[in-house]
Amino acid sequence: MFWRMVRGTLFRQKSKMLMIAFTVALGVSLATAMMNVMLGVGDKVNKELKTYGANITVMHKDASILDDLYGLSGEGVSNKFLLESEVPKIKQIFWGFAIVDFAPYLERTGEIIGISNKVKIYGTWFAKHLVMPTGEEVDAGIKNLKTWWEIKGEWLNDDDEDKVMVGSLIAGKNNLKIGDTIEVKGTNESKKLTIKGIINSGGDDDEAIYTVLKTTQDLFGLENKITMIEVSALTTPDNDLAKKAAQDPNSLTISEYETWYCTAYVSSISYQIQEVLTDSVAKPNRQVAESEGTILNKTELLMLLICILSSFASALGISNLITASVIERSQEIGLIKAIGGTNRRIILLILTEIVLTGILGGIFGYIAGIGFTQIIGKTVFSSYIEPAVIVVPIDVALVFAVTIIGSIPAIRYLLTLKPTEVLHGR
Repeated sequence: MFWRMVRGTLFRQKSKMLMIAFTVALGVSLATAMMNVMLGVGDKVNKELKTYGANITVMHKDASILDDLYGLSGEGVSNKFLLESEVPKIKQIFWGFAIVDFAPYLERTGEIIGISNKVKIYGTWFAKHLVMPTGEEVDAGIKNLKTWWEIKGEWLNDDDEDKVMVGSLIAGKNNLKIGDTIEVKGTNESKKLTIKGIINSGGDDDEAIYTVLKTTQDLFGLENKITMIEVSALTTPDNDLAKKAAQDPNSLTISEYETWYCTAYVSSISYQIQEVLTDSVAKPNRQVAESEGTILNKTELLMLLICILSSFASALGISNLITASVIERSQEIGLIKAIGGTNRRIILLILTEIVLTGILGGIFGYIAGIGFTQIIGKTVFSSYIEPAVIVVPIDVALVFAVTIIGSIPAIRYLLTLKPTEVLHGR
């Protein structure tokens, strides 16, 4: 009898039930899309922010001290070097898969014969193809790290040992063009290099020249030597634990240390880099790292608020629809009460009808939400977002919460409904 009454109501009031299902579907679809984007947005936002440069700088430990105390780097700490051969180890740390890109530098001061007696020379990787011991293949270099550079001409390749990229200010002052040849002198030898590209960075790089790393090493007789590494890594925003560890990892308890080490904080990734590179210090670029964390936190908070507000709006809409439905059925409910039906049984009847309708709406809402997720991912991040499994139980809980909360005004009306008044048309 109970289920016959439920089925009868669903068919008799199908227009109102469809409206309830539609309202639930709207709320669930928006909540599904926001939660999937919120859970998948971390790496997407981080990857977008990687276009603004590296967030970790690695130096020799002695050079780092001099840099911190006196602002000396490059030429100021000429005998403090890291080893180029160790650079690929960066991808072999615990959080190696979070390393998006990296590039070693050998910074020296040389001379362009006949043009400039003093010029900054950077030897680096441009798009170095590496094969890790694990078989993983990686492309590393400044071509992907310096995406904001405007390049006139072409980027160097890592086998362009006879070519150079020149800063726009040097090129402008000396009327240098693509294809011109300049003679660059180091402390060990001089080389004639052909200009393949002109750099417009909007910064100090416009007054420097860039060569492949081997060329600079040959010019200054510094085989396998580098002065610095820039690393771009996907990181988790810092919390109190990360800040405590950044000050002194030895102050952590064993449990705290394991949690910190196994979480992609910028400080834990820096610490792991130091473990694999001899005599190195990896320093987070706090301005970049903290900006990433702030933007990510605010983005996730915005999506969470949208999810909550959409659920609240669905509950309000359902509340009005359910109350209207109950008022329309007041004589039927009054009759049930008159023949002995208890408030508890009537409330159970109403909730069963609404929850079944809500589940139907929730299913369609989830499917629509997955579609909205992919539209957002493709439109904003130019890639698809993988649906998170954890969203399914959250959506189920949301459907039950929204339908039950939305039923509260109707239940209150039921409790005050008197059969004698309703049956006599009052």
